Formats: sequence, C-alpha cells, structure tokens
Amino acid sequence: MKVIFWVITSILLAVLMLVSGIYHFWNPGFYLPIVPKYLPFSLATVYLSGIVEILLGIVTLFLNQKYTKYGLFGIFLLMVIFLPIHIEDALKDQPVIGSQTAAYIRLVFQFLLIWLSWKSYQFTSLAKSI
Repeated sequence: MKVIFWVITSILLAVLMLVSGIYHFWNPGFYLPIVPKYLPFSLATVYLSGIVEILLGIVTLFLNQKYTKYGLFGIFLLMVIFLPIHIEDALKDQPVIGSQTAAYIRLVFQFLLIWLSWKSYQFTSLAKSI
C-alpha cells in the first residue's frame, strides 16, 4: 500500500509539473505579476520556469526509476526556490492570487508540495537501493 501511495504521488507531482509548465505558455500573463520585480526579463522568466517544469514532469513521469529520482529532487528544489515568492505574495496587502486567504492556502499547498516531493524522492531513492 505504501509503495502504491508514493508511486501515485510521484505521478501526480509529474502531471502537476507538466500542466503547470504548459500553462506558463498558454497564459503567461497569469504568472507575470508573481515574478519578483528584481528579476529582469519577466516574460522570459515565466517561459524559462515553464520549460523547467515541463522537463521535470517528463523526467519524473516518462523515464526510468533512476531519472524519476532526479526529477523528484528537481521538483523539490523548484518548490523550495518558489517558496520565498509565495511567502512574499502572502504578506502583501493585495496578493497576486486575489485574497489573503487564497494566498495563505497557496502557501500551505507549497509546503505540502515540498514535503511530498521530498518524501517521494526519498522513497524512490530507497526503492532503487533495495
């Protein structure tokens, strides 16, 4: 049962990355207000992060277990990198996502994604060595 849970979690994380990455190209305007002002080339940043998300989704979902492990670790790192952006947004008077409540829910979701990607990575790494 534990194996099934972590396999399904890994698949869901990969699909989330693929969908989110594609959405960066489908509707880049959604992400532009989230890009910190200190980063140059906001639109290029949105596209680059979309490419990274798509690649991580592909690596995690479609390649062998060795690469799945790297994909999950990459998702973990990406979620940690995005965390300060979500914290900054949640602390604004008017968050990009709309309301304070929505921003805090997204922040909790970010911590959940960090935890799930880390635990999935650990499970995949452990399964590789067995």
